[in-house]
Amino acid sequence: MAEAFGPGAGGIAGLRRFLTEYGEAVEWDMARYWPGRSLLELYRGQMSWRELRVFLRYLPTESATARAVRGTTAVEDQWTLDRHLLAQVVEATRENTFAMVKLHGDPKKTRQLKPPDPIERPGVEARKKSNVIRFGGRHGSGAAQLAGVFGGRAATQ
Repeated sequence: MAEAFGPGAGGIAGLRRFLTEYGEAVEWDMARYWPGRSLLELYRGQMSWRELRVFLRYLPTESATARAVRGTTAVEDQWTLDRHLLAQVVEATRENTFAMVKLHGDPKKTRQLKPPDPIERPGVEARKKSNVIRFGGRHGSGAAQLAGVFGGRAATQ
């Protein structure tokens, strides 16, 4: 919040511009963090511009005003750096477990295992479903799979 009121912010004129742009968020935060006070008190002369500036400068980062200044949503703000890092640790553990089971498990039992999906969070896309057709191996040439995709019958050998 302090960045919005840095050097050259413009004094009272700057606060007026700020209230013009973010007035609703400021009203919400006053009701939440300063119960019993209202922006109307500023215009009635019961609150000084300095009091308002100090209130705004020291609002917590999760306040509605701070979110409005940053242009983020409440959901995006819940994903702090430590939460992103924790999600990455969990994903790495899940991927490592998947790799160990796939490498050291019985191939007949682990054949159908799919890699774990990433944890949903802002900035991370969900894994897309693949339309890859696998050929060869012990289980045939993939002709039945191709026939199913193209709507025909598989040629018998």
